[in-house]
Amino acid sequence: MNKQAIKKSKIQEQETDFKFWQTQSYEARLEALEQIRTDYILWKYHVEPRFQRIYRVVKLKDKP
Repeated sequence: MNKQAIKKSKIQEQETDFKFWQTQSYEARLEALEQIRTDYILWKYHVEPRFQRIYRVVKLKDKP
């Protein structure tokens, strides 16, 4: 038999996630933000996020 406890409350009485995220490390918060950003880009544009431009390093010749 599956027994679950359900607690109903008004939306104004619900706690925010702010307290939880304040207890997380800086790295964990950045990782979660990057995951949300990646998921959003995939959902919105149906592409994997990547750099928009490609840069290359060019070695200049020394002037005589």
